[in-house]
Amino acid sequence: MTRDGIRQRVAEVHVRSLAARTLMASTVLLVCTSPSWTQVVLPEGQGKALVQRACVRCHGLGKLAGPDEGHWPQFGQGRSREEWQHIMRFMMSYGTALSGDEATTVTEYLAVAFPGAPQPTGVPVAGPVDASIREWKLATAGSRPHDPAVAPDGTVWYTAQAKSRLGRLDPRTGQFREFPLQADNPALPYGVGPHGLVPDSDGNIWYTGQLDGHLGKLDPRTGTVTKYQMPAGAGGPHTPIFDQKGTLWFTMQQGNMVGRLIPATGDLKVVTMPTPKSEPYGIVVNSKGVPYFTQLMGSRIGTIDPATMQVREYFLGAGTGPRRLAITADDRIYYTDYARGRLGRLDPGTGQTKEWPSPSGARSQPYAITAVGSIVWYVEGNTTPNMVVRFDPATETFQTWPIPSGGGVVRHMVAAPDGALWLAGSEVDTIAKVEVRSR
Repeated sequence: MTRDGIRQRVAEVHVRSLAARTLMASTVLLVCTSPSWTQVVLPEGQGKALVQRACVRCHGLGKLAGPDEGHWPQFGQGRSREEWQHIMRFMMSYGTALSGDEATTVTEYLAVAFPGAPQPTGVPVAGPVDASIREWKLATAGSRPHDPAVAPDGTVWYTAQAKSRLGRLDPRTGQFREFPLQADNPALPYGVGPHGLVPDSDGNIWYTGQLDGHLGKLDPRTGTVTKYQMPAGAGGPHTPIFDQKGTLWFTMQQGNMVGRLIPATGDLKVVTMPTPKSEPYGIVVNSKGVPYFTQLMGSRIGTIDPATMQVREYFLGAGTGPRRLAITADDRIYYTDYARGRLGRLDPGTGQTKEWPSPSGARSQPYAITAVGSIVWYVEGNTTPNMVVRFDPATETFQTWPIPSGGGVVRHMVAAPDGALWLAGSEVDTIAKVEVRSR
């Protein structure tokens, strides 16, 4: 089948309705629904009307109650004044329709109406290796780099989620180049909303258009983008990954689905999770080509049979919040328990799990994670500053390093072929490289 034929087939099979597009337009970044949100109200005070106009139109009230929409009560309610100030500075860079004086009023209102404890301080832990962290400031402020990826030519890519672009850094020269992405629906306030990305063996960059509901392939040589639309009403794709056969697998947090695309034919299928509202999030593929994925709100890790698309779920325990995954050389699955501040391990063969408290405590919110050989690396995303954490399963010991810029919530990290780690600092507009040297 020709490329034009593939495009036509995808368009015919997966044309979305106007109602689905309107729904996506009202879903900025991620607006989930939860019964607990109905308990959150805006108290009277100067700034309430501004919050209703500039904040609540995009975010649910639960967003004001605590981290991640108030899903996990152990985090408590609200945020510290410093956090509200940081959030408001970030949202202003996003293009929030507030003047400087109005932003000050909103910050003061939120600090009084929804106060919270300060973020925990990152805990330094000495260990057996040396690591250095270098950061590059993005070319465009307010980009909100969400996920990084390393291409076959050594360039580092990222999704500029707030600016509807893909970005590329050449680490050898420090030069950036940006590739604008166009949404099919012009009503979307932040365009495509690219979330995750992954290169293929030819150097094309595949990304998830979370707000616009499509998988996209960017050819960096020409700037051409090929789109594969999600089924009507399914929501937007979240995190992509290739298996060893070149099949692209992806999670769909909003639609509670996992899907796969065969690029050669354009054949796209999605499967709904057995557990309702479980929110599939991070995804990895083991050495046998079998995908595993987290179910953030389902307290589960799932796996899908590549041939039959049958899903199996592993329940991790009440109150867990597995966010991202890493897989070591022995095919053991490690996960960051965002909700309880722990690192966990699943043995798929036995279904047994084991957990370790993260060095900075229960509120550290471990998030991004990857593995290099048998060593697990992750980032504590709610500490000041964010901490890069090394875990050695053989000795069950930790070592940590602070991110110089603070990190600003590192949501995803990847390992390059040379063992270096690449991170995206979402709220500080940085791409960071961690180089490790044994003593």
